[in-house]
Amino acid sequence: MSTTKKIGNYRYRILALLMFATTINYFDRSIIGVMAPTLEKMFGWTNADYANIMISFKVAYAIGMLSMGGLIDKLGTKKGYILSIGLWSIFGMLHAAVRPAFSVVGFAAARFGLGFGESGNFPAAIKTTAEWFPKKDRAFATGLFNAATSIGAIAAPFVVGWIVHENGKNWQIPFLITGALSALWVFLWLRTYKKPEVHPGVSKEELSYIQSDSGKAESEDKLPWKSVLGKRQTWAFALAKVTDAVWWFYLFWGAKFLAETFDVNIKNIALPFFVIYILADGGSILGGYLSGVFIRKGWSVNKARKITLLICGLIILPVAYVAITDSKWLAICLIGLGAAGHQAWSANIFTLASDVFPKKATASVVGIGGMVGAVAGIVADFALGSVLDQAGNTGYFWAFLIAGSCYLIILGLVHLIMPKMTPLDENLNLIKE
Repeated sequence: MSTTKKIGNYRYRILALLMFATTINYFDRSIIGVMAPTLEKMFGWTNADYANIMISFKVAYAIGMLSMGGLIDKLGTKKGYILSIGLWSIFGMLHAAVRPAFSVVGFAAARFGLGFGESGNFPAAIKTTAEWFPKKDRAFATGLFNAATSIGAIAAPFVVGWIVHENGKNWQIPFLITGALSALWVFLWLRTYKKPEVHPGVSKEELSYIQSDSGKAESEDKLPWKSVLGKRQTWAFALAKVTDAVWWFYLFWGAKFLAETFDVNIKNIALPFFVIYILADGGSILGGYLSGVFIRKGWSVNKARKITLLICGLIILPVAYVAITDSKWLAICLIGLGAAGHQAWSANIFTLASDVFPKKATASVVGIGGMVGAVAGIVADFALGSVLDQAGNTGYFWAFLIAGSCYLIILGLVHLIMPKMTPLDENLNLIKE
């Protein structure tokens, strides 16, 4: 702690704003999942209807990941982040304007706009982390702001349970809350954010620490978005992001699974979600911290990240048992364990992009990976919605089986594509070791 005081800690103010933005992002994103059983009854949705609404979000998210990632690299973090949060806040509030006569189309349209705006959060946040933290601290910093996804997911059922009645009365209000929070965030971001090398609040000592393992300074020349497409490192990262489909399964289908299997309703969903996502928070922070510990012990970045990912994959395996247990709380704890493992995995996967690519290409690479993750989520939603309507809750058995086993398989493939995480220079050429 004494070292931190000597060099300054302004970077943690920036990190706090990343956490705040990500909390808003996931609160907005999670509301519909929490209210899904109630909205289904109110509007007469089938599982396929609900799946189509979720698919609309992910289609926009996939499109947005490609365009927003490149746009953020082009505009810079400050302007790009404001554009993203402005878009998602507007469309988040527009959910409240949907009327029963066109509920599926209306929610799908609102989710489409929300997904496009929200796609900018992680490219912007990862780019900011690369700008403000040295490599040895990035996984931990990423783990902290990534943990805010769970804060948003935890807040949603408590707010919904407090405001919305079991018959759906007041369902519009939670969708409106994020507008005020987003306005506050934009105000703070405009007052606080500049690049560290030109920020008056950053001491010379802190700037030296931030740049301690970055090598020479990058030029301000922009890289074409297409330049990262042909790099196998891009596709190794993108393959690892296929696991986003599992996280979205927990987020958007978790409340439905608990309602249909254990009769958990809108008024008592808060505690199960609290358990699941507090475990996810712990996983995010500890997973990011663990790989940093390995690096400080002298391990290579490649070994530290991949061993941590292997541990995550092993921790997640028991989630495959969820759909065949009769115990509500065992199911909740196993989902929580899977969510914890995923968030630890996610914290380390995100750092792969900034470990390997120059800072000016990071948002584009994260965007491509996010697009692949969104496409995986679309396929999963379509398949699960159809299976649940045709075969009932047995569809959850296959969903949890895949959720538990896919991480280790994907890690093996990532290692085949990128056996060494050799960094690329600002022209995307391998840096000689």
